[in-house]
Amino acid sequence: MIDLPLKKLRPGMVTAQSIYNSSGASYLTKGTELTKHYIDKLRDLGVIGLHVLNYSSEIKPMPPEDILSERTRVMAIQRVCDVFAQIERTGTFEFEPLAKAASAMVADIATRSGNLVQLTDIRVHDEYTFAHSVNVAMLSGMLGRLANLPEGGVQELTMGGLLHDLGKIIVPPEILNKRGRLTQNEFDIIKHHPEAGFSKIRAMSLPGAHILGIVALQHHEHMNGKGYPGGRQGTDIHLYGRICAIADVYDALTSRRPYKKAYSPAVAYNIMVNCSEGQFDERLLKLFFSNVAIYPVGTVVKTSKGYGIVKKVEFGLTDRPALVMFADQYEHILPEPYEEHLRESPEHEIDSVVDDKVLLTRIRNSGFDPASLL
Repeated sequence: MIDLPLKKLRPGMVTAQSIYNSSGASYLTKGTELTKHYIDKLRDLGVIGLHVLNYSSEIKPMPPEDILSERTRVMAIQRVCDVFAQIERTGTFEFEPLAKAASAMVADIATRSGNLVQLTDIRVHDEYTFAHSVNVAMLSGMLGRLANLPEGGVQELTMGGLLHDLGKIIVPPEILNKRGRLTQNEFDIIKHHPEAGFSKIRAMSLPGAHILGIVALQHHEHMNGKGYPGGRQGTDIHLYGRICAIADVYDALTSRRPYKKAYSPAVAYNIMVNCSEGQFDERLLKLFFSNVAIYPVGTVVKTSKGYGIVKKVEFGLTDRPALVMFADQYEHILPEPYEEHLRESPEHEIDSVVDDKVLLTRIRNSGFDPASLL
């Protein structure tokens, strides 16, 4: 798998990410073989790059299954889009359609529990909030289920995730989509959105309004008290708020925005686990990454023994995937690639994910695409 700029995309490559517009319509689903028409369309849409599963058009790999089905994800994005539009027009929204979307998500999370979180989708629009809300709801529901919440609790948490950023209705689009660094005044405006979301949810007298409002209010609180808006600490932050905080940050880190590139899951893992001391509930964070592929299938890595491509990732062992080793430490292609399960080889360590530009150069120079081993 390789993240290529648009100008490097070629017909025959297979997409590793789905691409959605603001209302949930899918331009391309992952696993689609690119054609010249699709590439031209991506250019017209302003897509600047895309993860693909292969470089060689002779290889046709398929991406692993998601936690959410394509149908459920599209429906949920559309429902969140409808909610924001209805609130802007009337001050309230129809609760039942959104509740049905949440129920479909909870059902997918339960029936597709063998699937791990792989790559974040691409959102081709200024209104990032809708697809982000669905991803946060999915990740929150997943973590709630792993934390042994009852089904009703997972449903509440998923609904809370869908509505967690409702308060961003008060934030001007030019601030939400600003390409440069925010001024202190602009950041202060954004920091009001949790309270705004809480107030709007409570004012609408929705079923379960109190707990839904708590998720909106507390998803930027930190365990060490350095979050906002209330500076709450530890278990003074509701369990749902602590869960949503993890989901929110992970999706933000792994999504491309006007002002930042999308970080890889491995980089997001390092930031959240090693560079954010005191921000998250450590027990929940460990549980979260037990079901998120730190090295998604198709990732090419440099290890203590050479170079390999990730073939399989298992629950609870997401930092110890199964690899197909294809080159030695000196980058010489092995005459016979071999599989190695890192869970069975404690001395075999992953050093880093191979940079996409470096990987592209090596594939071109050697004529060997590691995707052929999947």
